[in-house]
Amino acid sequence: MRVVIDTNIFISALIKKSGLIREIIINSGNDFLFPEYEFQEVYKYKEEILKKTGYSDIEFIKNISLLLNHMRITKYEEIRDYYNEAFEIMDKIDHNDIIFIATALAFNAVVWSDDTHFKMQDRINCLTTENMKNYIN
Repeated sequence: MRVVIDTNIFISALIKKSGLIREIIINSGNDFLFPEYEFQEVYKYKEEILKKTGYSDIEFIKNISLLLNHMRITKYEEIRDYYNEAFEIMDKIDHNDIIFIATALAFNAVVWSDDTHFKMQDRINCLTTENMKNYIN
């Protein structure tokens, strides 16, 4: 199954080394996708992540690399043709999440997010962490 990971899911996996989210990403065998543009969001919270985890800068990068070994980074060029449709779907719900819907449309994927506003649209299936847990059992 192709799964677009939202930024909060990625950050949760980064913070919790032995958490369920990281376990799902590493062990489920799903085809995970993460929009390249969202790395800006991850780095925006770098200091907060370092404070919560006690990571050094090198550990921060190593843990990002570990997660990236289990996912594909998608470039804007790959989703550009789906951006307008995603805009129509998500703009009034949450403009910041258009990129995840566009990625899901481009790759015929579901979105993995615990943000309830994804459920306010009916074009793309959205799975929560609780739903995803079923794919590793």
